[in-house]
Amino acid sequence: MPERSTGPLFVIGGAEDKLRKRAVLAAFVRAAGGAQARIAVIPTASSLGPEVVDLYHSVFTRLGAAAVIGLRPEDRRQANDPAYAEQLGSATAIFMTGGNQLKLSGVIAGTTFGEAIKQAHRRGIPVGGTSAGASIQSSHMVAFGVGGTTPKQRMTQVAAGLGLVEGCVIDQHFDQRNRYGRLLMIVSESPHLLGIGVDEDTAAVISHTDDGDRIDVIGRGAVTIFDGSDMVTNAHEAGRNRPIMASGVRLHVLPAGAAFSMQRRELLRSSPGDSYLAPTGVSDLASTGKDLRKLARDIAAGDVSPANLRRRVQRRRKQ
Repeated sequence: MPERSTGPLFVIGGAEDKLRKRAVLAAFVRAAGGAQARIAVIPTASSLGPEVVDLYHSVFTRLGAAAVIGLRPEDRRQANDPAYAEQLGSATAIFMTGGNQLKLSGVIAGTTFGEAIKQAHRRGIPVGGTSAGASIQSSHMVAFGVGGTTPKQRMTQVAAGLGLVEGCVIDQHFDQRNRYGRLLMIVSESPHLLGIGVDEDTAAVISHTDDGDRIDVIGRGAVTIFDGSDMVTNAHEAGRNRPIMASGVRLHVLPAGAAFSMQRRELLRSSPGDSYLAPTGVSDLASTGKDLRKLARDIAAGDVSPANLRRRVQRRRKQ
């Protein structure tokens, strides 16, 4: 029996509020240890430079964290350098930014650094990630694909994630970018996988309990779950780019306060009650400047084309 993970996972759907209530990030800082928090930020997926770490440093320290460090392996050689992994040893939490999830997986999955993240998680260290940093947490990861409501053959590709949580596939920016079809396509092709779609400014907080892994929802949107345990599908014979039949899929749409058992695949709680780290308002960032707001919008773009992001950053620097 493999050793079970004990640290909570913050699976954030992207575009989390960084300037006002910041409910999702505030909950993450509390889980990281509050005033004793030392958060390692991993921006490998991002096409932006040091400013992405600067932004999260500003947000996390204003929310009470003691320290924020940036760790950015850019290739597998660096990710296999023990010096990177050793720096995770002093962290009380790990946070992976948005960007290109295939780059993130290609650089760190199966490396010394990737294993250090998994070991930290097994020790009880909270691991969070937004957008690309959310997708990589599951055993199976959406690499790229198109939006749309109807599942169609070959509308997305799947790659291996870090496997911090097994038996599922995670997608992000879910409702905002209409990713129902591509997540349904994956579940149709692998009905044993639980499909988890997370909206923007929303987190599925996954924790291990005596009854197995559970999801608690915090934030402004919802977490959508596709359970294909009893589904009927023609995915094995559907032609290229053709619609896929997906009949009998169990659908769960879970707003803030809801809780869900991943083992039993059933609702545990439908109202806020004693929800995990229930979102609370905190004071606005009155001193947050114009540049910080522009950068926050860039990062909120998540997995938008890196070329587009670079052009946007260059335009901002010329202003």
